Amino acid sequence: MNKRHLPPLNALRIFETAARCGSFSEAAKELGITHGAVSRQIKVLEEWLGQALFMREGKRCKATDHARAFATEISASFDLIGDATIRFGRSPGSRVVRINVQTTLATRWLLPRLAAFTERHPDIEIAVTTSHSHDLKGQFGFDILIRRETPQRPEWQSFERIPLFTERLTLLASPALLQRQPLTTLSDLASYVFVSSQSRAGEWESWLEAAGVADLRGKRYQRFDHYHVCLQAIVEGIGVGIGGLPTLAHELQQQRLVAPFEISVPGSHYALWLPPDIDKSASLLKTVAWLQQEAKQPVGFEF
Repeated sequence: MNKRHLPPLNALRIFETAARCGSFSEAAKELGITHGAVSRQIKVLEEWLGQALFMREGKRCKATDHARAFATEISASFDLIGDATIRFGRSPGSRVVRINVQTTLATRWLLPRLAAFTERHPDIEIAVTTSHSHDLKGQFGFDILIRRETPQRPEWQSFERIPLFTERLTLLASPALLQRQPLTTLSDLASYVFVSSQSRAGEWESWLEAAGVADLRGKRYQRFDHYHVCLQAIVEGIGVGIGGLPTLAHELQQQRLVAPFEISVPGSHYALWLPPDIDKSASLLKTVAWLQQEAKQPVGFEF
């Protein structure tokens, strides 16, 4: 098929929405059109393709397996179009820099600093997306990638790596928990719940060893799959846990967390990654310089 031999784009847009929503009615609500309009455009596309895309099950129409696979590829294409529109559809005075970052760093470190950057650079819009994968397949539409540790993948070799910071890991707790249950000596930890994350294995052991109490164990362990869930559990007072600075500096400054002991160990390395074909515009370079500057700021809890 000739690459320019495309089906009606409006029909494609409506089909993708219907397949994603799983319902003609929900697609109609999202698009602000009638159920009949959705049905007619699906019919147009089915006639163009020469095959059915939805099968009726009772009162509902369900996308076929073939249609769902088709919709997935179309959705990715629409995302690319949206990214291109954001980048090239703005006035020359406005620039968008897209940062893809892991959830914990986005919520705990990047977002608390974003308002100050926007005030200083009103002509630059920072578009933040979050993901955790080191697999570049399926990830597109970013100017800066921020990741913890160095991905051991061949496709990353062409990226430019810019070091950001190395965390210092220390014990953290919520002030409310310490009011209920005093923590003045290391031995007091034996009566606390140890909160940990599957994605940060070994951090408790490293900190306890540095504290000189490698054999100490808490009342029990409360484990979570993701680090950002683990941190929220610490904030909620479920137990004590290990966290990194400067990632969590804002939480300490706002007194949502406290560090009871001046004991820390080196933690994860964070870095910026720039795609090999990126346009190093003035907006991008200002954003990179700002991220580096923020990473060097004293957090007020140096160990």
